[in-house]
Amino acid sequence: MRHNPTESGTSRSHVEVNRAGSEPRRRPRPPVWLGPAAALAALVAVAYLLQRELAHLHVRAVLAQLHAVSRHALEAGFALTAGSYCALCAYDVLALRYLRKRVSWARVLSASFIANAFGHNLGFGAFTGGAFRLRLYASSCLTATDVALVTGYSSLTTVLGLAVLAGLSFLVDPSRAASALHLVPSLCLTIAGGLLVAVAAYVLWCCSPRVRLEIRGWLLRPPGAALGLLQVALGTLDLGCTAAVLWVLLPSSAGLGYLSFLGLFAAAIAAGLITHLPGGIGAFEAVMVFALPQVPTDTLLGSLLAYRFVYFLVPLLVAALLFGAEELSAQRARLAQARQQAAAFIAPVVPAVVGALTFIAGAVLLASGATPELDTRLAPLESLLPLAVVELSHLAGSIIGVALLILARALFRRIRAAYHLTFWLLVAGGAVSLLKGFDYEEAIMLGIVLIVLALGRNAFHRRASILEQRFTPTWAASLVGVVAASVWIGLTTYRHVEYSADLWWTFAFDANAPRMLRASLVASIVTAAYLSLNLLRPSARRPSARAAAGVPEMLRVIERSDSTLACAALAGDKRLLFSDSGESFVMYQVQGRSWIALGDPVGPKHEAEELVWRFSELSDRHGGRVVFFETSAACLSLYLDLGLAALKIGEEARVPLARFGLASGTAPQLVREIRRCAQRDGVSFEVLPRESVPAMLPVLHRISQAWLERQAAPEKRFSVGCFSEAYLPHFPLALLRKDGAPVAFATLWITSAAQEIAVDVLRFGQEAPNWAMDCLLLELMLWARSAGLRWFNLGVAPLAGLERHPLAPAWRRIGHLVFRHGEHFEDFESLRRHRAKFHPVWEPKYLVARGGLALPLVLLDVSALIAGGLKELIA
Repeated sequence: MRHNPTESGTSRSHVEVNRAGSEPRRRPRPPVWLGPAAALAALVAVAYLLQRELAHLHVRAVLAQLHAVSRHALEAGFALTAGSYCALCAYDVLALRYLRKRVSWARVLSASFIANAFGHNLGFGAFTGGAFRLRLYASSCLTATDVALVTGYSSLTTVLGLAVLAGLSFLVDPSRAASALHLVPSLCLTIAGGLLVAVAAYVLWCCSPRVRLEIRGWLLRPPGAALGLLQVALGTLDLGCTAAVLWVLLPSSAGLGYLSFLGLFAAAIAAGLITHLPGGIGAFEAVMVFALPQVPTDTLLGSLLAYRFVYFLVPLLVAALLFGAEELSAQRARLAQARQQAAAFIAPVVPAVVGALTFIAGAVLLASGATPELDTRLAPLESLLPLAVVELSHLAGSIIGVALLILARALFRRIRAAYHLTFWLLVAGGAVSLLKGFDYEEAIMLGIVLIVLALGRNAFHRRASILEQRFTPTWAASLVGVVAASVWIGLTTYRHVEYSADLWWTFAFDANAPRMLRASLVASIVTAAYLSLNLLRPSARRPSARAAAGVPEMLRVIERSDSTLACAALAGDKRLLFSDSGESFVMYQVQGRSWIALGDPVGPKHEAEELVWRFSELSDRHGGRVVFFETSAACLSLYLDLGLAALKIGEEARVPLARFGLASGTAPQLVREIRRCAQRDGVSFEVLPRESVPAMLPVLHRISQAWLERQAAPEKRFSVGCFSEAYLPHFPLALLRKDGAPVAFATLWITSAAQEIAVDVLRFGQEAPNWAMDCLLLELMLWARSAGLRWFNLGVAPLAGLERHPLAPAWRRIGHLVFRHGEHFEDFESLRRHRAKFHPVWEPKYLVARGGLALPLVLLDVSALIAGGLKELIA
């Protein structure tokens, strides 16, 4: 953090102060492969269970049972689905009432239905549903914290409903539940009692207004008896309707009562939630097949497919149409410029949405290549197309699927080349979907992705190379997992076909199994080749530090900058990453594994986004943690696009000089008193131009050394300048003299574009009076005002302006405690009061980095970098 003149040269960053007060405990970092490995392990377990249970099953038998589901059962299923989604909409109503927020009924119903439909189908329901809620509730002035609480409240309601249904089912019919789940009846009764007691305890807490809970830094107040009971009732109604959808679709031969079925359904839903698979697919089916051995497997799978269609796919289609209609309706006033307005409207979310849709499209193409084509659709193609076209189309579909999986990550990073490749691959994918077996549903889905991609083409403006991007462990695991899943689907589908070497060379319209083998082999080879190329590529060299002095392009950029912080680049202790035009740069330094950029990108605003992405990719290539320190609120959206989290570290005080003066200024009485004292003690003030500074360096060095000895602390680095004979001559110098001899000085950061002045290196000799600080500041403000400058930057007040709200994140509440009782470390509150007397404009400053367990390490690296090293920080 930049040096603050009112701290008498003893400034410390907020990170140092926090560590001095309470040293964060360093927890062991979990391996980066732990999450992906757990997901793959769950996938393997589900695949093994399904493989064992479905060993003697044929796809045609399942499809026949699906067609055998009665019309009346489907109608009842749709009616129950509507009831379930109505209850889900009521979740949001209760959550908003708990938060005491007023939102129109139409907005609540629309947002809740869309969020739940997409959350059920895309997996990680709390995250995906929360993202859609944040987008849809933005027009109702709900903050990200409000949306997070609404999502959490809804998830809790679902858990309560599951607990009630499972508890009642196990309690009413423990023998049936024990038999289905291979447990003993006493254990089922114990589980039932535990679940119902937990629900009762929650209701009791809701009725206790004075008992609050604190969970991971969130202080929760009880919702009250009425809301608590409604919450339990709605959760039970929702899950009861959902279970009834599947129950009415089961054949009558199942011989299973509704209450007995509820417990099995709750166990299957819980398994799906644990695996985080989209819609619990695979895990849900595995539990149902395992728990209902009396139902023929092909019959049960037919009912499960009908359930997926009724409860998942149809609501998803309706939600997609509703969401599209809402987005288009917002632009109805500009129909003449429909495409341009739509592109501008969805541009901020296009990279994330298109990246996810492209990944899904690639997975669909791979799964399609592993499953047989319908004979009724292949028959017409046999008379229209040569066999070679069908064979090549099937093979090309799988290759395009792998390519789309790879390009999805580049789309997230807004790379323009990825946009063009994806566009034409989607066109080709739609064509081969029709040629290989007239899969028009698949072609329509790819067309929808293509339309969304085309509408957001302006969002993909980065000219980075696709091959330079490195896959993270999570992305690599996702790619391998999808390809492995498609191979498993193919082997499971054709397990009745006896394998022989001749299958590889069998070509016929009805030879689906050989086509699957060839497509799976090619997809696996392409995936392995790309990952090997990516993972075995030599690590890039760490860029060397670039000397600050004597770089003409850097001096030109700094002079045009709108922030005085850009002058810190001249200290010579930072590396510089320039844009292609040379008109802007990011100044940064590496400490440990943290790549820490100081401030926002320096230069024209339109080049900032590209520089931010390039710096993030540079850090990724070296396995570092990207950090942006002391950034402004104006650029936060750039960093959030990278998936980073913002942490407020304080507030910067900027004095508008137009309101400052002797006659009617901010502090005329203080100015007059200071000038009387200066006249009495023979103290004078002057500003030396940069050309005069070299001749003063010996005197300034003696003042600086005396000041450092009194402070018993080393020079600060990175965010502030230090005394250097190469650094000081770059700037004008403010000088206080007593009886003609220099007793205090300060280097001045000035940029003509911003019309702003700030104080950097500040030193006081032993002969300087106690009021020298105020004298220097006031005289500088008057001098800057007369010179035509508009702003005087007093620097950042660390930890100032942090929230005290009980629902604020734990870090901000700890920061406020430090700010209020900072006299043990540094009197931050007095510092803010001292600056407040000049009536400045307060602007928030942030540290932006990835959250979680890495945050303490980031704070440690930033503190060590500013202190000049870990040894100096500890000292």
